[in-house]
Amino acid sequence: MNQNDYLQLALYIAIILAATPLLGRYLLHLFEGGIGWLRVIERPVYALAGINPDRQQHWSAYAAALLIFNLAGFLLLFAILRLQHLPPLNPQGLPSLAADLAFNTAISFVTNTNWQSYGGETTMSYFSQMSGLTVQNFVSAATGISIALVVMRAFARKSAKTVGNFWVDMTRSVFGLLLPLAALAALFLVWQGVPQNFAAYSNATTLEGAEQVIAQGPVASQVAIKMLGTNGGGFFNANAAHPFENPTALSNFVQMLMIFVIGAGLTNLFGRMVQDQRQGWAILATMLLLFVAGVLVAGHVEAGANPLLAKLGVDPLLGNMEGKEVRFGSFTSALFAVITTAASCGAVNAMHSSFLPLGGMVPLLNIMLGEVIVGGVGAGFYSITLFIIATLFIAGLMVGRSPEYLGKKIEAREAKLAVLAILVSPIVILLGTAIALVSEAGQAGLLSAGPHGLSEALYAFTSAAGNNGSAFAGLSANSPFYNTALGIAMLLGRFAMIVPVLALAGGLAAKRAAPATMGSFPTHGPLFVALLAGTILIVGGLTFFPALALGPIVEHLLLAAGQVF
Repeated sequence: MNQNDYLQLALYIAIILAATPLLGRYLLHLFEGGIGWLRVIERPVYALAGINPDRQQHWSAYAAALLIFNLAGFLLLFAILRLQHLPPLNPQGLPSLAADLAFNTAISFVTNTNWQSYGGETTMSYFSQMSGLTVQNFVSAATGISIALVVMRAFARKSAKTVGNFWVDMTRSVFGLLLPLAALAALFLVWQGVPQNFAAYSNATTLEGAEQVIAQGPVASQVAIKMLGTNGGGFFNANAAHPFENPTALSNFVQMLMIFVIGAGLTNLFGRMVQDQRQGWAILATMLLLFVAGVLVAGHVEAGANPLLAKLGVDPLLGNMEGKEVRFGSFTSALFAVITTAASCGAVNAMHSSFLPLGGMVPLLNIMLGEVIVGGVGAGFYSITLFIIATLFIAGLMVGRSPEYLGKKIEAREAKLAVLAILVSPIVILLGTAIALVSEAGQAGLLSAGPHGLSEALYAFTSAAGNNGSAFAGLSANSPFYNTALGIAMLLGRFAMIVPVLALAGGLAAKRAAPATMGSFPTHGPLFVALLAGTILIVGGLTFFPALALGPIVEHLLLAAGQVF
């Protein structure tokens, strides 16, 4: 890493920190119903849907509404993909998707994972991209924000039996936040050179005389929300490495900002809702501490040459450029990879499989830590809340007092629900990977042997269960086995975690808040930040170190000895 690399990282963090309180203030007005122009849109929507916006829901009713809404979204998207050959806006005449691929894709976009077992430009019609995938990009992101709001209300409300109204939270998230920001982002991307049209693909003759098909379509609108909603599903197979999705260095930097900005803003919203912004800043500080550590490791590794090439005299200052865009370079590619896996986005501008073993381990570990380093919009906040509860419970046991957070006592029920939600992802990841590695169908999809092959399967199930969507790229995932197994992993990773979180929030909202005393553990200072970050790393390390040791760590040691896979 050189001076420019450090400056780029510092500028990125500075902009995020500057935008956080501005967005947090806006979000508070938005979800308290204080945005005047939005009421003009809300009222007819509520009237048409038969929704009473003043009616609050118990956590169980909120969960039921959320699950029903997402089930309907899955069924609708599955039908669109299976009947793709019928609607208009399909100038290439692309056929419908096979049942297993449609199942995988529908679950992927409904769960905000956006794992893609297909190449977008050769599989999806414009109608499917717009009415199916892009719509789910909006509502799946809004679902995550809605759950985060429930958790925030759990600590902000006193002895409340209700946690909000799902339909109101969803409506305001989409119309008041995601749509306006996505519209502005799409205009910026069009200015940078991203296509937004309904034209058929163009044929061109290269300088060598070969014929080339140039794909295009309504790209900017999908790229905007895929970044802002931390969805990550690319319009093209090459994703953010494609010049039509990410044409310039400026678009690359702005897209990285788009991935973090809403997740960071939600931490400030939390501080405002509990009337102590220091709480939100402490959470964001923990997130950024883990984020910077990952960037420094991956950036340093990828900025150096492959050790085998270094032995041949290759200049180490060139970095490890295999699988990376020469427009962005090794460090910026590593920075993008850490951002996209820290935020559960899944967009890629370089192939993670081509990273050096330790460089590739950082994106993998980011997802394994539980989607807490900013995380998906909303999901990052409610996920780190689980670790806050675990941290305070552990701290309470160490000092011999009942743990509490913002005056709400954390008792056995809360600890059990938090642990249950935390364990969902590791169980799905490790069990799914084990089944893939011992089954003939799972082994058939691996490109590489040895530890790198293990990492391919491990990354796939980690990405699915963590609702990230990025991949090691060597895995041939478009098969009935992987489409089904990864679809189930995505489903469990999302909704088997959401239900305990909502139950936890409902219980906390009903509790009385006790005033802070001299014996209360402060949750806004450096000590709390260090304790929370340490808990996250220890839980992740204890859970996944054996798998990482058999994958990227042993591959790193063997690479230094001259063995490749």
